[in-house]
Amino acid sequence: MAWAERVRALRWRRHLGSESDRTTFRTLHTASLATPALRAGLTPASAEKAARHLRSLLGAPAIALTDGDSLLAWDGGFQHHAGQAGELARQATSDGATTVRSRRDIPCDDPGCVLRQVVVTPLTVEDRVVGTLQVFAPSVSAALVRAADEVGRWVSGQLELAELDASRTRLMEAELRALRAQISPHFVYNSLTAIASFVRTDPERARELLLEFADFTRYSFRRHGEFTTLAEELGSIEQYLVLEKARFGDRLTVTLRVAPEVLPVVVPFLSLQPLVENAVRHGLEKKAGAGHISITAEDNDFEAVISVEDDGAGEEPERVRLALAGDAATDSVGLGNVDARLRSAFGDDYGLVVETAPGAGTKVTVRVPKYAPGVHP
Repeated sequence: MAWAERVRALRWRRHLGSESDRTTFRTLHTASLATPALRAGLTPASAEKAARHLRSLLGAPAIALTDGDSLLAWDGGFQHHAGQAGELARQATSDGATTVRSRRDIPCDDPGCVLRQVVVTPLTVEDRVVGTLQVFAPSVSAALVRAADEVGRWVSGQLELAELDASRTRLMEAELRALRAQISPHFVYNSLTAIASFVRTDPERARELLLEFADFTRYSFRRHGEFTTLAEELGSIEQYLVLEKARFGDRLTVTLRVAPEVLPVVVPFLSLQPLVENAVRHGLEKKAGAGHISITAEDNDFEAVISVEDDGAGEEPERVRLALAGDAATDSVGLGNVDARLRSAFGDDYGLVVETAPGAGTKVTVRVPKYAPGVHP
């Protein structure tokens, strides 16, 4: 190595710190490589991807990952021991703690096989054993047992996070189904009644309204995606308002002002339509005479600011607070659901802001970031 190259190498080693620092860095880096797979849960595909990084982390000749008593992945040599992983997993499930098994538990007819012992540590999620990490070695030291136990705890932590992610997704899907159910009966009945009123007097209008109704319900009950674009959400709202105007006639006027640059912004699916339906149901239906709804979407640097305002009957602020808390007795169309999904997607700074008072109408403001990691239609 040339003198200049040796100097650069020494500087690089000094930059990374001591040998202990470099070892820590390598360990953390190896763990980070296994993280994405484990955050997908314990499956054959995720176990296969994570196993080689876990074996590197432990410095073992071979490791196995199991789900219950089934082998999910084997990494390393000595494949002839893979068939023993299921029974080892069953024993670990009953023991519930990290154990060391000897050669009699992993019998072998291969005279060249050096594996004599295996550390079996259970993988747990919410105190449930969901699988095992098995570390095979010629001999097991106290240090390897501690290392296997710690790695097992870390893997269990990643699996718990995966379960939380899955639970959150299931909860969001359930809330969305509940929101659809909450919207549909009232709206469907009123829309079909309005369409029926035109069947004899204006068949062409009835046909157009029926097509609007079909498009709106197709969008509202679609099965894919937790998010959509502002353009798609506003398109659905326009269809909703066409149907409501058929019912209210001249009593309902609407103003829509949207900055073109915010149309691609991503918002939670069905996050704005409930706000408009609340404006109609709790604002204008309770008001004598004509009513007006204003919908605006503005560009504000790194955010889009969307508001739905009506000049209807208004509401008691305490009743709105209960609605945002999810109190079903308020008969509000999904305010708590929308608020929770906005906060879950973008953080607590992005919940609904509601301004209202009896007789003063209602204004609901939504801020959404133009870009949020992991949020896409």
